[in-house]
Amino acid sequence: MNALRVIPTWRHGQERLYVCRTDGRNVAWYDREAARVNLLSEERREDVLDALGPFLTGTVTVGPPPVPTPAELALLSLPPDDDLAPNRPGEALQSVLDHEPVPRRRMRPDPRRHALAAEFAAELAVGEALDRLDGAGWRTLHSVPLPGGDRVHHLVIGPGGLFAVHTVHARKRRVLVADPMVTVGRREARPLLRAVRADADRASYALTAEVHPVLALFGPRDVSVTAPLREMRILLDTDVTSLARSGGILKPADVEALHAMARDRGTWVRV
Repeated sequence: MNALRVIPTWRHGQERLYVCRTDGRNVAWYDREAARVNLLSEERREDVLDALGPFLTGTVTVGPPPVPTPAELALLSLPPDDDLAPNRPGEALQSVLDHEPVPRRRMRPDPRRHALAAEFAAELAVGEALDRLDGAGWRTLHSVPLPGGDRVHHLVIGPGGLFAVHTVHARKRRVLVADPMVTVGRREARPLLRAVRADADRASYALTAEVHPVLALFGPRDVSVTAPLREMRILLDTDVTSLARSGGILKPADVEALHAMARDRGTWVRV
């Protein structure tokens, strides 16, 4: 026995098979999409190929990992606290919910907690849908913090450009859009589109690239738009992946470079 084991993982929507020693250290990984086995130690080549034997398909390149790009090297230098990539959809709201005190012996649910939980569910659904675009060459960051307590719910970067997606919980409610006002159910109308555009403008300034504003509505019963919108897209949570249909603007290297810049917390300090 070569005492190696194979552990499948997912990275950016793509499966990788890591080959590990009994102490947990990696000696190689198999990238299915690239059809390449990356060896960290040439001495273990035969053992690695033997362990991966049942998983290999077709012609496979075997060798040391490719030289990282400048964008990848920049990511390696990021301190963990400054890397926004691990942020999950709705993470900012989840943090508030986790620290919000739960009143005891309350006869009715706390309306504020109920509203936060609803918004969290909406951001989670939209964010998970956007994460599924990774396999098509898109990258998504969630809960991108802006100075002053604001945030971009989802920043989407891909071949079709950059999009700042703002999610609104509207489950089983009628939504009326009269630019810049948005009315959800019986709630008071708010100039929400103005705020969504402002967040996109701040993202454009930070990344020195055009960022398009998008309003994502979660589960509305009906949506009415009174007039054509200016530089704004409105999508349902079930249709946010339609962003991937646009293309021809950014090359893969540009996508990765912008993603590397956007995931650095320092990029957003002065916007």
